[in-house]
Amino acid sequence: MNKTLKISLIIVAILALAYVLKYFKESNTKGVEEFTTETPYYDSVKTKVVATGKLNPEEEIELKPQVSGIIDQIVVEEGDIVQKGDLIAKIRVVPNEQNLASAASRIKTAQLAANNAEIVFKRNKALFEKGVISQQDFENSELSFNQSKENLLQAQNDFQIIKQGSLSGGSSANTNIVAQISGTVLEIPVREGDQVIQSNNFNAGTTIATVADMSIMIFEGKVDEADVGKIEEGEDIKVVLGAINEKEFPAKLTFVAPKGVEENGAVQFTIKADVEVASSKNIRAGYSANAEIEVENKDSVLVIKEALVQFNRFTDNPFVEVLEEDGTFKKKEVRLGTSDGIIVEILDGVEEGDKIKVWNKASKDDEEEEDND
Repeated sequence: MNKTLKISLIIVAILALAYVLKYFKESNTKGVEEFTTETPYYDSVKTKVVATGKLNPEEEIELKPQVSGIIDQIVVEEGDIVQKGDLIAKIRVVPNEQNLASAASRIKTAQLAANNAEIVFKRNKALFEKGVISQQDFENSELSFNQSKENLLQAQNDFQIIKQGSLSGGSSANTNIVAQISGTVLEIPVREGDQVIQSNNFNAGTTIATVADMSIMIFEGKVDEADVGKIEEGEDIKVVLGAINEKEFPAKLTFVAPKGVEENGAVQFTIKADVEVASSKNIRAGYSANAEIEVENKDSVLVIKEALVQFNRFTDNPFVEVLEEDGTFKKKEVRLGTSDGIIVEILDGVEEGDKIKVWNKASKDDEEEEDND
């Protein structure tokens, strides 16, 4: 029994030894892990500043009434093309009863004063012709008479304006709102029957319609404080409209705000640009847009993909791994230049022809072997 046990233990030990020897042999004979490599090449690097904003008409006017009243008729619709002077709407004046009564009372008072002045004038004229009073007294009475007639006329005009909205309103009692510029009717925020308030020094008034010249558009957006120093007024830029399949339009930067405004913890600067829009394009006011401003352009410089660059977490120095002749990779620090987010300029550290390790991607041969296993 003891002999059988000893033999069994010896056999188990031999098998275990054979397994260990096989494991070490396979580990030692396993090939070195391979990675794909890429080489530096010459290309153009362009950097740009992107500003988000909207496309709006340069000339946009809100039409407001000069008298208060009720919208009696609207003769256009949103989207209509109008010419300067075209009728937009009619307002029916509804006079304030108290103001109307006061104006009527002023007419009566002015009429009484005018009648009295006329009597005095005629009396003094007769006395002056007889030589009873001086010429100065006669001229004073004549002046008072003329002034009283002027006051009566003014009171009558005030009554007419309060009652009909204008001196030439006539029996229709309407005032006309007309287009002040040629363009497109963008918005009509009121409807027939709505009450409107006149525009004056104390009230902005009710907007009847908004008219804009859609042939001249401007881009208005904002750029971050880190980029505003890279741009200048007068530069040619591109405005991209996402609403119409990323269509690009040429534009010229016309304004960069001298003062920034803090938004969500970041300082933003307003910019404006004139956009060249063909009349055949169906461009609408308020489209979201991005302005692309090229700030640097380098041609034929040595570049690599930015994904190949690694950083030392202790020193923050960028480096790449270059394939040596013995098949190993060696770290080399590089000095970087301009980057567009995809490729980056190499100023020093590697040369054309160097094989740079794609550090996060194994070679295709290794991937195929793993798939076969």
